[in-house]
Amino acid sequence: MPETVRVGLIGYGMAGQVFHAPIISSVPGLHLVKIRETKPANIHLANQRYPFAEVVAETKAILNDETINLVVIATPNHTHYTLAEAALLAGKHVVVDKPFTVTSAEADALIALATRQNLLLTVHHNRRWDSNAKTLRRVIASQLLGRLAELEIHFDRFRNFFRPGAWREENIPGSGIFYDLGPHLIDEAQVLFGLPLAITADERIQRTDGKTIDNFTVMLDYDALKVTLKGGMLVREPGPTYQLLGEQGSYVKYGTDVQEEALKAGLTPVNTPDWGIEPESRWGKINTEYQGQHLVGTIQSEPGDYREFYANVYAAVTGQGPLAVTPEQARNTIRILELARQSSAEKRTIPWSYS
Repeated sequence: MPETVRVGLIGYGMAGQVFHAPIISSVPGLHLVKIRETKPANIHLANQRYPFAEVVAETKAILNDETINLVVIATPNHTHYTLAEAALLAGKHVVVDKPFTVTSAEADALIALATRQNLLLTVHHNRRWDSNAKTLRRVIASQLLGRLAELEIHFDRFRNFFRPGAWREENIPGSGIFYDLGPHLIDEAQVLFGLPLAITADERIQRTDGKTIDNFTVMLDYDALKVTLKGGMLVREPGPTYQLLGEQGSYVKYGTDVQEEALKAGLTPVNTPDWGIEPESRWGKINTEYQGQHLVGTIQSEPGDYREFYANVYAAVTGQGPLAVTPEQARNTIRILELARQSSAEKRTIPWSYS
């Protein structure tokens, strides 16, 4: 029988409900035993969905539990550093929801602490296992477009109102769309192409009476390749999610991964046979010349599967393989975000640097 990793989840808001608890509970070897939550509606939902897990009001009830091996932090961004530090000092392996931390200095401190404690530390960059991301990697590896010249990635929404009590829309450290969605896009660029030579960015508040950033554009310079990352809250008519241009052709993809919709509807990989499979209507379009032939058609989407993130965490905790998302990669994502904010504030291109 495989070794069981007992998991404590800190936070059962949207991230805990949608992206963590249902996936943890779908991965063999992981056992969700405690959930820390204080809001009555969230407590009721947690008890309903996970009757085998104890819902507790205090973080220390998880940190002081010697039977818990792994702590997952799914709380507001500005709390990530202090909670991860406390979990590591308590001798727990740690998964932190993205973004890793608010600053790269905080990320460096956590990496050093995890090393001293000889503990695993990783960040929930689950979007690497989106259908979109997996398919894009396959298209790039195929070299069907020839030498790549430009990639534009969007993560857009339409919300022209403010949600009462939503911390992401308050003017606090780590709030706003750039810290919310930007890390997904930056991580994807880093996975595909490594670290950029330079960063040019623009971030702004577009909604009337907005308190925090709700629109961003980041251009990453990879010499002959330009990568543009964009997110906004006033995009009522969605454009392409991906637009990849090469010397021989283009690949264009609309729509987002189907897993988020399914998870928000209360479905899980355990009770959904065709988990993560996109309908043909969402497949991306390709128009290119390859080996003397003009090719126009669709590219079948790879199945998405967020379980792969937690399956990898389980393997790493039990000594069966290395981490897929290293804390150093997640730290570099935060550093790129910092440099992008500096670029926007100073209205100039900023060279990549670690500090």
